[in-house]
Amino acid sequence: MSGRTSEPTVGTPRATAESPSVPAALTWLVWSLFAASVAALVIRVRLGGAWEIPGAVAVDGLTVLMWVVVTFFSGVVHSYSRRYMAGSAHQTRFFATVFAFTVAVMCLVAADHLALFAACWLAMGLLMARLVGTVEGWAQARAAASVARRYFLASSALLAVALTALWWATDATTVSGVAAAADDLGGAALVVAGVALVLAAMIQSALVPFHGWLLSSMTAPTPASALMHAGFVNAGGILLTRFAPVVTAETALMLGIVVVGAASALLGKLLKTVRSDVKGELGCSTVGQMGFMIMQAGLGFFAAAVTHLVLHGFYKAYHFLSSGEAIERVEPGDREREGTGLVGGVVVLLTGLAGGAAFAVLTGKGTALDSGLLLALFVVLTTLHAARSAVGRTALSATGRYAAVPAVFLPAITVYALAYEAVSGLLAGLPVVSAPTELSALHALVGVVFLAAYVAVEAGAYRRSRRLYVALLNASQPAPEAVLTATEEYDDY
Repeated sequence: MSGRTSEPTVGTPRATAESPSVPAALTWLVWSLFAASVAALVIRVRLGGAWEIPGAVAVDGLTVLMWVVVTFFSGVVHSYSRRYMAGSAHQTRFFATVFAFTVAVMCLVAADHLALFAACWLAMGLLMARLVGTVEGWAQARAAASVARRYFLASSALLAVALTALWWATDATTVSGVAAAADDLGGAALVVAGVALVLAAMIQSALVPFHGWLLSSMTAPTPASALMHAGFVNAGGILLTRFAPVVTAETALMLGIVVVGAASALLGKLLKTVRSDVKGELGCSTVGQMGFMIMQAGLGFFAAAVTHLVLHGFYKAYHFLSSGEAIERVEPGDREREGTGLVGGVVVLLTGLAGGAAFAVLTGKGTALDSGLLLALFVVLTTLHAARSAVGRTALSATGRYAAVPAVFLPAITVYALAYEAVSGLLAGLPVVSAPTELSALHALVGVVFLAAYVAVEAGAYRRSRRLYVALLNASQPAPEAVLTATEEYDDY
């Protein structure tokens, strides 16, 4: 094909293929890091206390939790890629980049010095952009990597602006120092830092309107996509949690976080409906799920946001790594029928109410007239959506699905609630773990509009507008230079 710059690099292993010693060594090393992280988590739970290098590194509950999560996902990706990347001329570089990305994330969640935190954030973005463009001879992969790199550099620049404003206003050079001085923040410094932090988090977590880099990243090898969706996009939630004392200082900013999160949650769900490819559909789903995560942070429940990003990581890593199986199993006429009938609607409503009651009993959230009510609503909606999606992939009849949804959803939301309680306990040493706010008229409006729009989407109302369909189709497309112009290009790369 014209314009081809290199021979296919993935396929049957050849005699010239690179030695598997580097992938094997890095796979063993990352699983060793996972074992060490689990040990650190156990010690932290049993003994508590602060582990730190003053002014540089501070290891707390969030650190050890994310160490366990990221090394586990990275270990799975390393092991999976041993076969997936076999025969690729880029095998060694791919494994080295994935391992370096893992180390960058581990350093980020332990970093206390502002400069170290910013450096790790930048390194994490550049390494992920490199994974997106793993196949250098593929023009679309190079274009997608360039798009991702521009977004990540913008995110790093915004973070630098925020950290500079915080250093200037507080004279603190550490994350913990900024948190300690957050009560004295105000004026322009607080506004600049808060807005810059939120925008940096939105870009990294691919929230609308910054979701373009994520939808353009499908040229990345599937294991890299799994690591991206299970770990990288979660960085926005980690950023807001680390700087929770800053973002919670301004009520208007917290409400703004809820609004942008709600918009992404709804638009991600809508964009998913018009994508026919598995990876694209999963990408749009991630946009929506990150919206739910950011909303939880905006409501003041940072432990809930961390819980959501951990559970979403497991969910999305599994679906990406099993996406090939989904292609083999699903036939063109076997897709789940969109929309919900009257009986299905009643079942879903009753199931949701039961799940909300269970969540409230187990966590205490949703029992008072504060933002905990919205937290319970959003947790019910996202868990119910995941349960219905799982049931929809089965071969059950319509009647069987009505019974299966509660059977899947109720245990799932119970697990969610218990995980939330466990994470809350682990994060107890952070400056702000939970800061529920009183429900205002604007909160109520956001909740009502969100619920009405969510029900309309579930009922399939969006299918009645051709204009909306075209708008969604356009919004769900990758950057023009990253679009494949011929389907056989998939086979070559």
